[in-house]
Amino acid sequence: MENSLHENIRPADRLGLVSEYYFSRKLKEVARLNAEGRDIISLAIGSPDMPPSPQTIEKLCEVARQPGAHGYQPTMGTPELRRAMAGFYRRWYGVELDPETEIQPLIGSKEGILHVTLAFVNPGDEVLVPNPGYPTYTSLSRLLGAKVVNYDLDEADGWQPDFGQLERMDLSRVKLMWTNYPNMPTGGNARMETYERLVDFARRHSIVVVNDNPYSFILNDRPISLLQVPGAKECCIEFNSMSKSHNMPGWRVGLCASNATFISWVLKVKSNIDSGTFRGLQLAAAEAYGNDAEWHRKANVETYRSRRAWAERIMEALGCTFDPAQVGMFLWGRIPDSCQDAEQLTERVLHEARVFITPGFIFGSNGLRYVRISLCAKEQQLAEALHRIERMNQEL
Repeated sequence: MENSLHENIRPADRLGLVSEYYFSRKLKEVARLNAEGRDIISLAIGSPDMPPSPQTIEKLCEVARQPGAHGYQPTMGTPELRRAMAGFYRRWYGVELDPETEIQPLIGSKEGILHVTLAFVNPGDEVLVPNPGYPTYTSLSRLLGAKVVNYDLDEADGWQPDFGQLERMDLSRVKLMWTNYPNMPTGGNARMETYERLVDFARRHSIVVVNDNPYSFILNDRPISLLQVPGAKECCIEFNSMSKSHNMPGWRVGLCASNATFISWVLKVKSNIDSGTFRGLQLAAAEAYGNDAEWHRKANVETYRSRRAWAERIMEALGCTFDPAQVGMFLWGRIPDSCQDAEQLTERVLHEARVFITPGFIFGSNGLRYVRISLCAKEQQLAEALHRIERMNQEL
């Protein structure tokens, strides 16, 4: 009886437009291998393994002990958090934002991708998505009925948009353009010239450019923002996340910044979906936004620089080439010509060297001959991963 009922129930058609997220599927395999005693070293996920600043944790504990702190919170965020976010943008980017109307706290950038798409895109409208690029730009757009139109990023151009290609496209149905600088997965850094051209492009074509900016502090001496460009706020949106820059991926705190009208549309969507983050998380996040330059230097530059040196040695052991000017918490490398494709290499490394690295195909067709190594692992793990890969090479 139960089986027949189950067989008569079908999922929504939209599920046929996407597959299970690669890491969700692959981590099940890694868990199975670990259960078999294989001891896999994961260099695949960009999940910082260091803690937030001490004052951040202390503030969370302090607020959690307050009897009145556990009720529903405003969807638009606490005034303390919005002011801290505005202060962060003023201090690091020189961008002035009205904390009352031009900032919307988010439960991470993934939530922002959902809310912005719901707020701006009708079913059948088009969105521009970078190739290679973050897979969620594509999957959420499809789930919401938008048509994904890819634009190419190329290594020869420093992984910046090809504006000539963009101008030749039929843009009549395009509502949003997703950008991500510093770029993930490629490590291509943000350039003010690119930001200026993006604002001009957005204005001339009445397209909202959404820049996802969570990596600007990682191995980067010059953090910049799309909103530094004059007029950007009128036609662009920027996301910023605490996951990478403040070692808080599991806290799920990010922000959306733009003009007051755009923010009001995002809030209209968000207020119908959630009821606001726990007060302790919001006030602790506000505390974290006050981290000084020394904390960021040690956490986001020195630590990752040491790890990056090991990752470069791993890339060389795999026969891959890479741009040493990359920034961010990954190393992106081109596989040798002798390899059929990136997945062939990553599967061999997983099963023979017991090291999990990411094949570039999951980020789009322009990633087919690339692999990505995460820097979110201790140096001892990176050293052991290198040792295992070198031993694998010797056994050929």
